[in-house]
Amino acid sequence: MVERAAGPLSLPDDWPAHADTSLSLNRMGTFDWDLDAGRLHLDAPALDVFDLCAGEYDGRPERLETRVPPAESIRLDELVARALRDGSEAFGAYFRVRRRDGSLRWTHTQGVIRRDAAGRARRVIGLVRDAAQELADSAARHELGVLRRVGADVVEGTTAALAHARTVQDVIDVLKQSHGLAHLGAGSLVMGLVDAGRIHLVAEGPEGSYVPGTRVTRTDEAYPMSEVVRTLMPRFIESAQEFAESYPMLWPYINGLGINAAAYLPLIAQARPIGALGLLYRDKSGFTAEDRNLLVALGSSIAQSLQRAVLFEQEHDLAEGLQQAMLPRRIPAVPGAEIAVRYRSARLGRDIGGDWYDVIPLPGGRVGTVIGDVQGHDTHAAAVMGQLRIVLRAYAAEGHEPATVMARASVFLYELDTERFATCTYAEADLTTGVIQLVRAGHVDPLLRDTDGTCRRLPLPGGMPLGLSAAFGGLDYPVETVELDPGQTLLLYTDGLVEQPGTDLDDGMRALATLVRDGPRDLQHLADRLCEVVDARGGEDDVAVLLLRRGGTRAPRSGGRLYQQVAQGDAEGLATARHMIRAAVTAWGAGERSDAIELAADELITNALLHTGGGAAVVVRVVPRPEGRGPGRPGAAPPDTGRPVSGRSGAGAGRRLRVEVEDGSSALPHRRDPGESGVSGRGLLLVDELADDWGVESRGSGKCVWCEFVVPDRPAR
Repeated sequence: MVERAAGPLSLPDDWPAHADTSLSLNRMGTFDWDLDAGRLHLDAPALDVFDLCAGEYDGRPERLETRVPPAESIRLDELVARALRDGSEAFGAYFRVRRRDGSLRWTHTQGVIRRDAAGRARRVIGLVRDAAQELADSAARHELGVLRRVGADVVEGTTAALAHARTVQDVIDVLKQSHGLAHLGAGSLVMGLVDAGRIHLVAEGPEGSYVPGTRVTRTDEAYPMSEVVRTLMPRFIESAQEFAESYPMLWPYINGLGINAAAYLPLIAQARPIGALGLLYRDKSGFTAEDRNLLVALGSSIAQSLQRAVLFEQEHDLAEGLQQAMLPRRIPAVPGAEIAVRYRSARLGRDIGGDWYDVIPLPGGRVGTVIGDVQGHDTHAAAVMGQLRIVLRAYAAEGHEPATVMARASVFLYELDTERFATCTYAEADLTTGVIQLVRAGHVDPLLRDTDGTCRRLPLPGGMPLGLSAAFGGLDYPVETVELDPGQTLLLYTDGLVEQPGTDLDDGMRALATLVRDGPRDLQHLADRLCEVVDARGGEDDVAVLLLRRGGTRAPRSGGRLYQQVAQGDAEGLATARHMIRAAVTAWGAGERSDAIELAADELITNALLHTGGGAAVVVRVVPRPEGRGPGRPGAAPPDTGRPVSGRSGAGAGRRLRVEVEDGSSALPHRRDPGESGVSGRGLLLVDELADDWGVESRGSGKCVWCEFVVPDRPAR
């Protein structure tokens, strides 16, 4: 007996009902189901019917799922729910129980429903008994009318299970796993679908049931499946002799299977044949009128399910094709990085979503990566997604800073004739330095996987979703700068990867971090693994994933190195260089000195472009200051006096950020007095004021003007 639970769980005083001794002696078990408390008591004979020991059952109905096959469970649930709902006083049903050895055994149950004064069902008391012998006895079966009930139950159970089938494979699985056809006496089955005047065999059970050479047949051939498709009438073959005479081409193969009867049913939907079902029998002496009616009803149910499944797959394939057409056809090769992308559509028929990814080559060897999600799951969401992807790509390729790219995309979406908004994360990466600038517009935070497999969330400050920020005047998108070490992986994804019904978003992100941590090292295999997990749990939302791993060997974290070239008259190149210098020194820990470094570098580059007639090469790097080194650099010559130049002689120890601008002119720069109204001549004065050290070096036929800034040592990660 199950002990009563303490606390708020309240059971009737007479629960559970006590079985009569005579029931136990006749192998009949009893059950008492308290609907309010959710407890189902089974006595010892009832546990024996389910092949359970007392210690294996704790009073919860869901514990019986291991003993009742899914198709039977669905049928029983619907039968009981209907009885509780329509005011019935009792119900009864035959169903099958899976025993420990895997065999299926017929069982019968009867229940009486007790209701309160308001008519609400509160309790069910009943019997459960083994019905295998009853059904095995053919004479008793006919005498008691059980055959009719069993056939009806099989058709009803199979129909109920088919109602949950969404794909053709789901329909096939129901037919092969429910064993309902076997309980109608069929030893094997074959099923084919009609396409362009041919019947394509899609199912057989057990394996080897089909006749060689009949995987694909024409509808005008002399085969029984072809005949029922042509005539739209079922064909019942009641003897081996009839089979041999009617289909001499087929009989030599059938004869070896011991078949002596068969039923071939056309599968008709919307007044046209979509396929055919064949049931083969080894021990049957004809088909009664009741047999034929049951099989025709079963064929009609299968046909309707197949029609729905075929339409579902066609619509889903069309929707997925439209979605895929709007995503990038190929991902460009990115030097210094490995990239993996995946998209999985929701398994919801023709509904498609607005999830997307993109990889954008940028000037200066940089790369932009985008992940986003347009609100909604329909063709309009996909159309908006396609336009937004193109716009983001265009703005990024023009060289705008990440915050500007996001703000302009938001304005574009706001001005579209749509009420949709979109979430998005844009990451701009320089794989040479590992510097990544990230902007988030209402999207889920990215993850970072380290070389040792550990995975953590990257919390980004973020702004409002695209479209909404323009509507409410919130176009300020903060930029977060991080440094990606060689071997580290940035994971961008949409919320379908972490959101599940009834689950908190933070829990979903922790589960994703664990999955990434324990996932394959290979980037493509990791992306596949993430999609497999989504598919396994049903995939109720579409998912886009983008993985970016920086290549190379991991170096000590003293700093990085940035190299940029700026051509004469290239205003865009100058802007890009400034942008990358600012991002790099921020990632390397320059802190509040980032503005000064950017300004000094801009002055040196501008001087080179204005006064040398050629382009400039810019190097920004971190140089740990050797112990005992004085200001300046050995061999540096001052522009005016011939002595080492030092703007901040002896200013601090520790790391230094060094900016070097090299040009092709050997002429040395000169500091000039710009006067009170001068508009030029202030460049070197600014550098002298801002930098801790600066100077000039000869480089072949040209020169290098450099400046250094003392910055704090970086804390260990």
